[in-house]
Amino acid sequence: MTDDLDDTALTRIASTPLIPLLLDDEIEAARAYVAAARAPATRRAYESDWRIFLAWCAARAIEPLPAAPGAVAIFLSAEADAGVRPSTIGRRLAAIGYMHAQAGYDPPQQQPGAVAIRNVVAGIRRTHGIKKVQKRAADGDMLRDMLRGCEGDSVRAVRDRALLAIGMAAALRRSELVALDIDDVAITPDGLLITIRKSKTDQEGEGATIAVPEGRRIRPKALLLAWIACAGFGDGPVFRKLTPQGRITAKPMSDRGVALVVKARAAAAGYDPAQVAGHSLRAGFLTEAARQGATVFKMKEVSRHKSLEILSDYVRNHELFRDHAGERFL
Repeated sequence: MTDDLDDTALTRIASTPLIPLLLDDEIEAARAYVAAARAPATRRAYESDWRIFLAWCAARAIEPLPAAPGAVAIFLSAEADAGVRPSTIGRRLAAIGYMHAQAGYDPPQQQPGAVAIRNVVAGIRRTHGIKKVQKRAADGDMLRDMLRGCEGDSVRAVRDRALLAIGMAAALRRSELVALDIDDVAITPDGLLITIRKSKTDQEGEGATIAVPEGRRIRPKALLLAWIACAGFGDGPVFRKLTPQGRITAKPMSDRGVALVVKARAAAAGYDPAQVAGHSLRAGFLTEAARQGATVFKMKEVSRHKSLEILSDYVRNHELFRDHAGERFL
């Protein structure tokens, strides 16, 4: 059984005579905290995956909750035959397990007979597994070109220049960029101190502070200050949605909006927009840092990766030809 406090457990607690004075609003508050244990984007993805599984079960008169491990294995196999990517299939399985746990059941992958699920997943990965397609990193040269492509002093151009510069300079994820608030940015003589209150690898909200130097080439501090001065706001979200006419709204940009800006500005600079994504800014910082000889430990101070393995990949990729074993005889 899961250790999560699910709705079934909450209902049992509410009805037990040992706690007769437990208030309804306290029960609802507990349910809210249960829901908050997963990031909103994860919950939405799980709900979508669960609806797909329910539809598949309904079409075959199969009981979805609790589901037999064999039925789940067949479902995953059918998804693979339909062309669903192995990574998505893995998420479908996680969603099924999560929904079972929330309903008070053992997840199918923890039940007797779960070996069928493990074997099918292993077979899918061996048969359909492909190398992950890496989007292009917006390194120093590419970002310089993208910034130059944001011509003019329109509100959109000023905002996009600041967005690109801060996204790359602080190695921010899209979700972190759009969550930035004016109060999260401190101006110092040396640059900026940016507070990340919550992130993908910090779901408990412990927070982290990132130093962004003033810079001489990209100049992230100057570009951010130009945007804040242009927008004229003193609090609220830093990066805000614009109307089609370029009017600033009070709403923060969406993470999809960040990706669209990156693609549009890359295209304007002469790059293939299909080769970039919102993550290209974060990847660009790490790529350029490795190229300039930064250690993985200094890179980690900015990127906040839990593991050094991913950061080591950036360094290794850059050093593939450095001091090559065959350099003196090939």
